[in-house]
Amino acid sequence: MTIEFEAPKPIQKQQFVLETVATEMMRSKSRYFDEHEHEIPYDYIEFMHTAMRATGAGALAPRKEKKKEGEDKPKHPPIGYQMLAHMLEVLSWGDVGMYLCTPGGGLGAAAVEAAGTPEQKEKFLSRFMGEKPTFAAMCMTEPQAGSDTSAIRTTAVLDKETNEWVINGEKIFVTAGDKAMTLREQFGKGFIVVWATIDPSAGRAGMRAFVVEAGTPGVRVEKLEHKMGIRCSDTATIVLQDVRVPFDHILGSPTVEKTTKGFKGAMATFDATRPLVAATGIGVARAALEFVKEKLAEAGIEIRYGLPRNKLTSIERDVIDMEVMLRSAWLMTIKAVWMADNKMPNALSASMSKLKAGDVVTKITQKAVEMMGPLGYSREFLLEKWFRDAKITDIYEGTGQINRLVVARNILGYRGSQLR
Repeated sequence: MTIEFEAPKPIQKQQFVLETVATEMMRSKSRYFDEHEHEIPYDYIEFMHTAMRATGAGALAPRKEKKKEGEDKPKHPPIGYQMLAHMLEVLSWGDVGMYLCTPGGGLGAAAVEAAGTPEQKEKFLSRFMGEKPTFAAMCMTEPQAGSDTSAIRTTAVLDKETNEWVINGEKIFVTAGDKAMTLREQFGKGFIVVWATIDPSAGRAGMRAFVVEAGTPGVRVEKLEHKMGIRCSDTATIVLQDVRVPFDHILGSPTVEKTTKGFKGAMATFDATRPLVAATGIGVARAALEFVKEKLAEAGIEIRYGLPRNKLTSIERDVIDMEVMLRSAWLMTIKAVWMADNKMPNALSASMSKLKAGDVVTKITQKAVEMMGPLGYSREFLLEKWFRDAKITDIYEGTGQINRLVVARNILGYRGSQLR
């Protein structure tokens, strides 16, 4: 197989519409929603839901193209994750906080897609194409268990009399947790995917994911975080107290084995979604770089490509370096999503793309603020906002430090216990 560097035609057609949405519906409201934290962009949500229902794109984990009778393989190569990466990059160029309010499954649906049975996928994922916008979220992090997922204390105990799981615990930093669990007239019935242990003595081998639907007794949204960036998106603390869910809401085997299969289910989710997070950071970085080039052009400053580096000005070298960083991060991201589409193991590429994008977007937005001086620091322009939005790329869905460990372990052939 070979990677095509030109975007497939379906993606090219999608981009034109998305660029219009990013410019007209997102960029124009970006400052407003940054200053009105947690206010819900209902117009954007309704528009995106209607568009995704009409096209079938982007609402949840990519759909598989069905083979026709007599065919050995689908007529067209799979491009679902690639399409999502292009989509997320453009929408994040518009406003990454608003993008995080896009209806659909997000990380919660990705967990079901990665670890659920066909019946579970049909039951939980089909709702995202319903009449109302619907949200899902992933609940992994706990007050005492951030990057160290083996320290999770949320428990799930099987009540054999009722054949229900009883879940108790607290989850923090849940992206879209409020929209997924708070029943609003405008939204459909969402859910969260809660990672809990069915055997605390088994460590990671005892980890399992459970689908908890909105409206389930015992679940409450405790608070919403006030954040430096992505302020339009809600980041919630969710408390689960004697929460009962049906037996078939567990993703994966209900028995503990002498393996880390449960933990691998979580990592399979991240292998699919980390490149998509990388794409969002690249969108923010591109917005900042384009702003710098636009202001330089207005000042009559031309970037003289092709000259030896020692003949370029400091500004020219900075811009070219920013472009190189941005393009290299994008190529790594495209490789990772291409591998995901083609069912190739991509743990290394996924972590590399996420790590690279988190580093690049932070450096590019910081350099852009520095280059623009008072213009970069002023709230008159969005550059300072992009600087604030950038850092989250390096934090959620695996910090830069954790992804460095994943990369090192994959390259050197070490297990997690051997390299920490």
